[in-house]
Amino acid sequence: MRDQKVAYVDLSTREVRQELIPEKMREMYLGGRGIDMYLLYNHIPPGCDPLGPENVLAVSAGILGGTLAPSSGRCHIGAKSPLTGLVGSTNMGGFFAPELRFAGFDHLVIRGKAESPVYLWIRDGEVQIRDAAHLWGKDTGETPAIIRGDHEDEDIKVMCIGVAGENLVRFANVLSGLKNAGGRTGMGCVMGSKGLKAIAVRGTQDLAIAYGEEALGYLEHLMGLIRNNEVFKEFSKWGTPMFHSSSDVLGRVRNRNFQRNQVPDGESLYAENLAKYSIGMAACFGCPVHCRHRYVVPEGPDQGAYVEGPEWSTLSALTAEVDCRRMETALVGNYLVNKSGIDSLEFGSMVSWAMELYEKGIIDDRVTGGLKLEWGNEQAVYEMIRQIATREGLGDILAEGPLRAIDRLGEESGYYNVHIKGMSCLHTDERATPSHALGIAVSTRGADHMRSRPGVDAHVLPPEVKDKLFGFPTPEMTSYEGSAKLVWWHELLYTISDALGVCKFQAIFASPSTIGYDEYCTLTRYITGLELSPSEMTEIGERIYTLERMFNNREGASRKDDIPPERYLVEPTPLGLGDFKGKTIDREKFEGLLDEYYAAHGWDSDGVPTPETLARLGLEGEPSHIL
Repeated sequence: MRDQKVAYVDLSTREVRQELIPEKMREMYLGGRGIDMYLLYNHIPPGCDPLGPENVLAVSAGILGGTLAPSSGRCHIGAKSPLTGLVGSTNMGGFFAPELRFAGFDHLVIRGKAESPVYLWIRDGEVQIRDAAHLWGKDTGETPAIIRGDHEDEDIKVMCIGVAGENLVRFANVLSGLKNAGGRTGMGCVMGSKGLKAIAVRGTQDLAIAYGEEALGYLEHLMGLIRNNEVFKEFSKWGTPMFHSSSDVLGRVRNRNFQRNQVPDGESLYAENLAKYSIGMAACFGCPVHCRHRYVVPEGPDQGAYVEGPEWSTLSALTAEVDCRRMETALVGNYLVNKSGIDSLEFGSMVSWAMELYEKGIIDDRVTGGLKLEWGNEQAVYEMIRQIATREGLGDILAEGPLRAIDRLGEESGYYNVHIKGMSCLHTDERATPSHALGIAVSTRGADHMRSRPGVDAHVLPPEVKDKLFGFPTPEMTSYEGSAKLVWWHELLYTISDALGVCKFQAIFASPSTIGYDEYCTLTRYITGLELSPSEMTEIGERIYTLERMFNNREGASRKDDIPPERYLVEPTPLGLGDFKGKTIDREKFEGLLDEYYAAHGWDSDGVPTPETLARLGLEGEPSHIL
């Protein structure tokens, strides 16, 4: 395996230096999200302003990025979040991370603030800070096109922000390509605060494979495993929007903010209605699934623009949450949020919250500037995308995210905002599923389904099969008993996926018969030469996740922050099938789940890692400043 490097870039002094990543760091954290979390904990001063020059932006590829591993194109971006004040962490697919490795780097650490807009130009071991005055104000489609034209190279991969990031929208995202979005926790806002418009990469270097012949043979095995899986066959046809119909029927989606858990007469939003717009499916680097739709914007001023998506979360955020029923609304809105560089999930929650406040008379036309924020008003949805991105009118308030927007709109508004740790909850409703509610409540980056959701519990499997799969008794989806350990198990697996730089959708997240710890260990050995057992890899996941918890503890987070929103606890689900109707999260039982969850991690009753756990994981000396 070739030497693996991190580039340190100071935008204030314009200094760039490079360091090799010690093998010991690989053994402890692998790469990607793992080493990024080490870098953030070691380089970000406690209590620093997320929008100040002392905040650090980490960008990385996983240890398997750009290799023979299936779907090894995931890119991790981390910093202190301007949205939550806690761990900022987001992950996107596409082709940027492999190109970063081909250019000779596995990690970037960016600090400081440029005097005027800049972008990074990285090519085959060299990092340059270049002027970006001509890029400032451009959207996420124009920016990469201009950079490629400037360098006369269409193969350059670009990660950039839109006008939302420039205007410091606290949930601005990072885009690479047409839809590869690092959406959560406001990493685009951090880039904007540093005057960093984009990172452009072009690489022609090789990646060494430790055991090439064995790796090729194992790749063939895994590709067959994925291609022959019935779940992935559906993914290839419908993409993630296929989850919407089953969730809606059960009563697991948000409608009218948090008033309903089904969309009455909402069949128009089911995945099959995308068929008449889809012109084919696209994929990320090395992916055999091809789960993203390609389409052209069907109407409006941007009609005819070429787009990819939408993901299920975007589909629901732009339709079900705000009670719009046309698929076209999701397609137009998906284009607009990506073009502006806005996290679609956070957008849907903030605007549906504003609509509920408008309905209840907590805000009125004086606050909205005359805009009728009524349920189903798709033109108001499009206008709020513009207002948030440009910080105009009510958009300037919503652009601040839940915590600060509540402060500005008053205490009464707070009850209706559904968030955890300052990050809006999902497009789904977890009141009937305790494991899912626990997962979003304890997630280190705020309310989130991609950190620990036991997706496999939606599959109808015999109990003995599930128990064998996880190694311990597992609960039914609506049961409390056993939910804590199930969340813990998935947290560690998904952490490993992010550290390896591979797509967790091809792991047990989506199907019980695909990739798990055994496969990850074999892949890592054949490709990198690192010999790790499943138990050792599990411990790496525990180390990374515990370090994230340490970051949050250092910033003041504790057990008090690991509780679902009040509405989860007091408002029963009004709709749904069977056990999904009439449900709330039981406060007392949930507190018991927290105790079990903390114990599984080796944390105390307040969610703080114990000295014994720190010693076991080799974290007692952090920050150690090895890198």
